[in-house]
Amino acid sequence: MDKNAAESTKGIYGQVRQFRDKPDLSSELSFEELRNKFDTSAPQAARKEIASNPATHGSATRQVVSGKIFKKCKSATFQIDGATYTIVASPPGGAGAPREEAPRPPPPPAPRNGTPPSQHGSLIENQQGALTIVRRSSSRSKAESCSTPTDEQLDSLDLDTEHLPAVDTPDACDKAALRLRYLLRQLNRGEISAETLQKNLQYAAKVLEAVYIDETKPAVARQQSAPTLVFRRLADEDDELSEVQPDAVPPEVREWLASTFTRQLATAKRKSDEKPKFRSVAHAIRAGIFVDRIYRRVTSTALMQFPQDVIRVLKTLDEWSFDVFALHEASSGAPVKYLGYELLNRYGMIHKFKVPPTILENFLGRIEDGYCKFNNPYHNNLHAADVAQTVHYMLCQTGLMNWLSDLEIFATLVAAVVHDFEHTGTTNNFHVMSGSDTALLYNDRAVLENHHISAAFRLMRDEECNILQNLSREEFREFRTLVIDMVLATDMSFHFQQLKNMRSLLTLAEPTVDKSKAASLILHCCDISHPAKRWDLHHRWTMSLLDEFFLQGDKERDLGLPFSPLCDRNNTLVAESQIGFIEFIVEPSMGVCADMLECILGPLHSGGKGPNSSAEPINEESAASEPSKFKIRKPWVACLSDNKKIWKEQAAKDAEARAKQEEENNIVPPTTEE
Repeated sequence: MDKNAAESTKGIYGQVRQFRDKPDLSSELSFEELRNKFDTSAPQAARKEIASNPATHGSATRQVVSGKIFKKCKSATFQIDGATYTIVASPPGGAGAPREEAPRPPPPPAPRNGTPPSQHGSLIENQQGALTIVRRSSSRSKAESCSTPTDEQLDSLDLDTEHLPAVDTPDACDKAALRLRYLLRQLNRGEISAETLQKNLQYAAKVLEAVYIDETKPAVARQQSAPTLVFRRLADEDDELSEVQPDAVPPEVREWLASTFTRQLATAKRKSDEKPKFRSVAHAIRAGIFVDRIYRRVTSTALMQFPQDVIRVLKTLDEWSFDVFALHEASSGAPVKYLGYELLNRYGMIHKFKVPPTILENFLGRIEDGYCKFNNPYHNNLHAADVAQTVHYMLCQTGLMNWLSDLEIFATLVAAVVHDFEHTGTTNNFHVMSGSDTALLYNDRAVLENHHISAAFRLMRDEECNILQNLSREEFREFRTLVIDMVLATDMSFHFQQLKNMRSLLTLAEPTVDKSKAASLILHCCDISHPAKRWDLHHRWTMSLLDEFFLQGDKERDLGLPFSPLCDRNNTLVAESQIGFIEFIVEPSMGVCADMLECILGPLHSGGKGPNSSAEPINEESAASEPSKFKIRKPWVACLSDNKKIWKEQAAKDAEARAKQEEENNIVPPTTEE
């Protein structure tokens, strides 16, 4: 190729680069202006050379790809600086053509070099139409080595956000992608400040929103009498999410994605029958996945380091008989800290209610300290973690979470974590009988439960532990009311009345269960659920609880008070007491709880009329005799049966041993005659 052709080729590069670098993405050039630019920039010899052998021109990052001919439109594709530009000429009536008929302009004059229009590649259309330059991000082809930034590029990157290009410019996508790669690397090394991370993530989010908005703009101006050139940016064509059919995503999910990840469009009210374009939903999904990965990387790397042993134990978090003792050992005595953080993060509460991770970590640490304040054998941080995990099972594995709002789930999880905060290791009856200051403060009514609530909310008034700091006034009032109701319901003196009220409600033809009462019954049942767990766990809990009861009995003896039930270490029948506890307390409670859950979740499963009747089926385990009745899985039934059987066997052995002992005590030793 001669020198003039080479110079002309550079002119073409310059024109396309000018389109790429324009800050106004919707700027337009008339048909004539575009034609004149390319006519004057590329003589015939240069154009023929480029079309015949495109791979020989430019460096690896500045290549020109020959034009491609399509049925209804012609296009020329260029690749410059890692970005692909396609110039598309659409004929009248084709894609992007104006709807209104407009008078046709006279045919363009012949080029000065005498070449007919048909030989100008595919850049010129001799009828009225539209010309569009489309910028696409680089392909994932192996031939393009510029798709992944090199270590040298990352090392030389400056994270200053004051001199970045505008978010709606082509260069912004490349800058954002490069910075996100750099952020991920720095997070792995722990070498980035929270302020720098926040600023760069905000910039990347704005770029993603700009991409979405740009894709929803019309490709060609409609009310123009002359053909126009419109510059647009599109995401990768090989985005696997874009291949998903729109029907695969429910309307509710589309609406949520559009409102969550495209804030700039949230203020524009959509018509009731108009659905967001699926391409935008695909990018919203991808943006959401990316943000979630970044967020998890930040919380797990920069703030909350989960030891590998803790991660291993938490893999079984969804099981009914979760081994909280293993978590206690793996976490070096801090099960509440890791389990509480994991649950609130898993349910999205940290993001939803803008809980600062450091504040949450402080809060859980102080809660853990409060549970260890009196060194109780049973009512300690282990018990708090066990109840919180059991509540998680009820929310997740039964599908109850689909019936509750985010705020109600948040309140339920926090109530489970704090329900025995600063427990003294003694019963309410002991406080009343001994006349403790706590009993005087709460007038002998639900003494410990009132203290748990009051102490927890008092802790949250500390700025360093206030996980509710970003709740609105209305949200705070609802949250506080729910937590108070749930924790007060763990008072065993309310047990029989609570079960009676729920049974009566469920016997109605069309029962309506109050959410606060439902959550309260769930927490109460989880609080007394250890006899419904695997035997090795239940037996260990039983021994710990008896140790705590016996310590209280020792205090009662020292104070001259009568022994409370099961508190006399010399006269307590362990096996018999556990059989009675299972048969008269735990089994009836779990039965009513299961009936309540099936009543609540039945309409969700069957699609009947209800507040959430559009929800997906949740948990199917229908009995063969009643195939139409919704049933939940009840792993506690088998555990209760097995544990009760073992206790009965133990009770028989204990009775035999006592009889033998009494027989030996009743034997009168023979007397010797003098």
